[in-house]
Amino acid sequence: MTRLEDGMVPFIALTGGFVVLRLIGLAGIDALDAWQPALRGALALMFVFTGVPHFLPSWRRDFVAMIPPAFPHPAMLVTLTGVLELAGAAGLLLSPVAPYAAIGLALLMIAMFPANVSAARRGLTLAGKPVTTLPTRTALQVLFIAAAVAAAV
Repeated sequence: MTRLEDGMVPFIALTGGFVVLRLIGLAGIDALDAWQPALRGALALMFVFTGVPHFLPSWRRDFVAMIPPAFPHPAMLVTLTGVLELAGAAGLLLSPVAPYAAIGLALLMIAMFPANVSAARRGLTLAGKPVTTLPTRTALQVLFIAAAVAAAV
């Protein structure tokens, strides 16, 4: 995978997941026969892709390194954000709590953005590849937060 493709995995999960789920809805699955349930499902897929690596040893080391030095207990923060991402993904699939999960995930992405900025500025790697450049990461973060807000309303 090239560096661009590696940084685009969450984007591909979100957009590809949305298209596939929306097509399934149009094919007659009532639970997905609207844009918002398809978006929630796609966001859930994206957060599974981003949450699981928090617990894989090689990725975890890189995530811990991404935490800005000013933050205490970086390993605990990586565990906490991984748990919140996976819990949020599950919450997106439960209609009564989906709006709250979506808003919670939007806030989580805002809170985690300093780690992405720090990693890009320090030239860190993630799974042996350079982290996504700051302009690209910022644009993706805005898109992901907008998708979470749209999934909430």
